[in-house]
Amino acid sequence: MSVRVRVPASSANLGPGFDALGLALALYDVIDIDVTSGGLTVEVTGEGAGSVPRDESHLLVRAFRAASRHLGFTPPGLTIHCHNAIPQERGLGSSAAAIVAGIAAAHGLAGRKLGDDALQLAAELEGHADNVAPSLLGGLCLVWRDDRFHVLHLDPNPKLHPVMLIPAEHSTTATTRGLLPGHVPHIDAAFNAARCALVVQAMTHRPDLLLPATEDRLHQSYREPAYPATLRLVRALRAESYPATVSGAGPSVLVFTVDGTLAGVDLTGFTPHHLPIDRTGVTIERA
Repeated sequence: MSVRVRVPASSANLGPGFDALGLALALYDVIDIDVTSGGLTVEVTGEGAGSVPRDESHLLVRAFRAASRHLGFTPPGLTIHCHNAIPQERGLGSSAAAIVAGIAAAHGLAGRKLGDDALQLAAELEGHADNVAPSLLGGLCLVWRDDRFHVLHLDPNPKLHPVMLIPAEHSTTATTRGLLPGHVPHIDAAFNAARCALVVQAMTHRPDLLLPATEDRLHQSYREPAYPATLRLVRALRAESYPATVSGAGPSVLVFTVDGTLAGVDLTGFTPHHLPIDRTGVTIERA
């Protein structure tokens, strides 16, 4: 048995929606997994080749094992080929994509459909649902948690043309999250509550409101010591009326454009990538 899994990148937060909003983007990791008679072989090409582990500690393998246990499926051995296009540690959800890919592969090999159990398991492994939900479902996802993780799957406006500005430098969520304060001023919390509601409306029906809707006071400025060039670029873009935000935990910058073009802003140190919105989420092909 074998499966091919294709999983999209994602951008979390979208400005004010800290740990609550995520958007799937058309940049994909493709994973081929074959069931063998025994052992584990992991091969990686593209992003992360030569740096990610190739044993049981690989995040995709850990997610696959967790999902397999949940499904009561125990393959004797595996050969895994990872063809990675999502940059590592740049704020495009590479870890979430690996988790989703592993869970999807286990479901595909076990002959089971992805359901709410996949979201719960992926979010538990990742720690948050704002990246895993769009990688699973595509489109725009609003997530929240009580005793379980929940997701509202939304259809983004077709007029949105995202451009991702990716630097060479890396950053980790653990590092940048450690810069966040334990408490924020009430006025900033109220500001973000309004903007978070507004950005959902802007992303779905009123893209003309994206500039004010993507303002944030809860997390981006606190993370500036980790990547000052990123915040300088965000401010420069917004000064030119481009709705720009830090993508996830950074250091990449997500910009929403009218036609995919950026003019009047120095992008030195950042490479632009035109990434349409993925509206499908993870796909599984079983051979």
